[in-house]
Amino acid sequence: MAYGGGRSGGRAIRVLNVAEKPSVAKAVSGFLSKNQQGGLRVRDGRSRYNKIFEFNHTINGQPCHMSFTSVTGHLMELDFDDRFRRWHSCDPVDLYHASVRKFVPEDKSDIRRTLEEEARKCQRLILWLDCDREGENIAFEVIEVCTQANRNLNIWRARFSALIEREIQNSVQNLVRPNQLFADAVDLRQEIDLRIGASFTRFQTMFLRDAFMINLATDDRNLVISYGPSQFPTLGFVVERYWENQSHEAEEFWTINCTHNTDEGTANFKWMRGHFFDYACAAIVYEMCIQEPTVTVSII
Repeated sequence: MAYGGGRSGGRAIRVLNVAEKPSVAKAVSGFLSKNQQGGLRVRDGRSRYNKIFEFNHTINGQPCHMSFTSVTGHLMELDFDDRFRRWHSCDPVDLYHASVRKFVPEDKSDIRRTLEEEARKCQRLILWLDCDREGENIAFEVIEVCTQANRNLNIWRARFSALIEREIQNSVQNLVRPNQLFADAVDLRQEIDLRIGASFTRFQTMFLRDAFMINLATDDRNLVISYGPSQFPTLGFVVERYWENQSHEAEEFWTINCTHNTDEGTANFKWMRGHFFDYACAAIVYEMCIQEPTVTVSII
């Protein structure tokens, strides 16, 4: 569904724009405010790092007062309900069906308050998050916070592949609806990672503690033996590379070095082939160089 800006001219509406990080909000605001009446104005939000940029712009003939702010990556976290968060509160296998919740953590509360305050004053919301599934998920986190403050927001998504003026100007005139399915895919991946990671980490840490009679209260070593669906495949690549290095056997090779000495200095020439593993081949090329010592410089 494409964006419909309404009739040309008329009364300006207020639009809240949200980017994934402060630098993007600043850059996009700079592009969209260029040559606009009133220029670009900046004010503080609740978060000291997430400024609010204000300017005028026209979207498909509709005059708009634009407020542009940002988040800093994901606005929300996923975790188990409080009764499942203590390690001994349940059997690790219970975590596969334990209830989870998505919430704004305390360190993001200032950003949430800024979004709520700005959303109450606006009629439309434009999301300028990264154009991938992760960005779509963050977009719906912003939507959840903003619609709790203003349920009447008309919500749109800006899609752009590069942070350049032409791309941004085209994007703001061709807004689309956000994709719920992309966001749901990330929610599912996060939940799978949480359930598998937490259950296996608790199980193997407590199992090994009991097996080796380690006292968690007195032993100051790091006793959390973590597991994660992404962590273990990555460790597998590291181990595989280590084994390759350990099994490597050194092999002799030969190379040809060429230099040209003048009063102005010495010029060193690199052989594009690099080296030979066969001595006979290297010797043949070397003899060819000795027999024909004149060379032509084609590129400097």
